[in-house]
Amino acid sequence: MCIGIPMQVTALEPGHAWCEGRGERRRVNTALVGDAAPGDWLLVFLGDARERIDAERASEVNATLDLVFGAMQGEGADADAGFELPSRMSAEQLRQLAGGGH
Repeated sequence: MCIGIPMQVTALEPGHAWCEGRGERRRVNTALVGDAAPGDWLLVFLGDARERIDAERASEVNATLDLVFGAMQGEGADADAGFELPSRMSAEQLRQLAGGGH
């Protein structure tokens, strides 16, 4: 399983960006997302930026990763994700989330 990590661009090199996120700094290949700028948020998989995201989405992914890592360490599942989890959504909300609602 591959998990995307939200990382914020801090510096640029041709074809790469230096990014920080979740307590680490990495040199990330940006070929799949094109030009990036300092301050941009990228979703990084195995050293490659796969998607450009906004700060709100980065926060959601980080909150979800915190829950996953907490569960892996035996913490309870009653923590607040900071956003509405799909398991707590109505059928209509799930349709909208999946792109089926108008």
